[in-house]
Amino acid sequence: MTTVGRTRKNLEVQRPDHTAIRYTASGPAGGPTLALIHGWACDRGDFDAVTDHLPENYRALAIDLAEHGASRSARDVWTMEEFARDVAAVLEAESVGTAVVAGHSLGGAVAVEVGRLLPETVSHVVALDALHYLSLFPALSAEQTEATLHLFRDDFAGAVRGLVEGGSPAGTDTALMDAYFAKMATVRQPAGLRSIEGLVRWDMDAALRETRQPITVFAVRDLLAREAIDRYGDRFDIVPVDLGTHHFPVEAPEGTAKLLAGVRTK
Repeated sequence: MTTVGRTRKNLEVQRPDHTAIRYTASGPAGGPTLALIHGWACDRGDFDAVTDHLPENYRALAIDLAEHGASRSARDVWTMEEFARDVAAVLEAESVGTAVVAGHSLGGAVAVEVGRLLPETVSHVVALDALHYLSLFPALSAEQTEATLHLFRDDFAGAVRGLVEGGSPAGTDTALMDAYFAKMATVRQPAGLRSIEGLVRWDMDAALRETRQPITVFAVRDLLAREAIDRYGDRFDIVPVDLGTHHFPVEAPEGTAKLLAGVRTK
């Protein structure tokens, strides 16, 4: 059973370096808990409609990472591990005993790190069209890393446009891509550039070796490469989905909620 129009509470937790992490809590405190982490240059509002379609007994915590959405920070560290500490602070503030942690895009990397950081709390890690992109997630060579970062440093808007187009299957409406580009290109700086650097430098293989929880990747079928399945199919469960573009949680919230509710919480 789902509920539409959940009552939401907008809350905040303080972290070091003048960091205020804002998040939205909805659903009963005693229910199965889902921690929801948005993608790069996005915000927790991407999950509003998703949470409306979750079973009514579910507790949902949608979190704005530092310098995304309404969260603010003066820190200098923009790694996936530090973003994971943002999420961990929310789980601690909410006295969460067990949670499924789900992240979209960059948020999928953060979700893995939350699982590594909180092995006794996180029961399952979910990546929403994340982890399977071999040009962003596995550790790149020094040359590849610098080439990728050069794109963003030299032409930030052009690099963002490339990300949006790369996450859009053939035939995607141009207006939809333009809307995502307009949102993402205005990410707060320097966090926007620094967090992309943090993602590119993230050693996913090392993180996966130390993550004990099961990991499920819901990947856009048209964007899923055979090479990624061959390389990581024995490390995480890759489930192809047909719900839209890379941003399918926004485009298909009911379908996304069904996917999340189907992940075991214990």
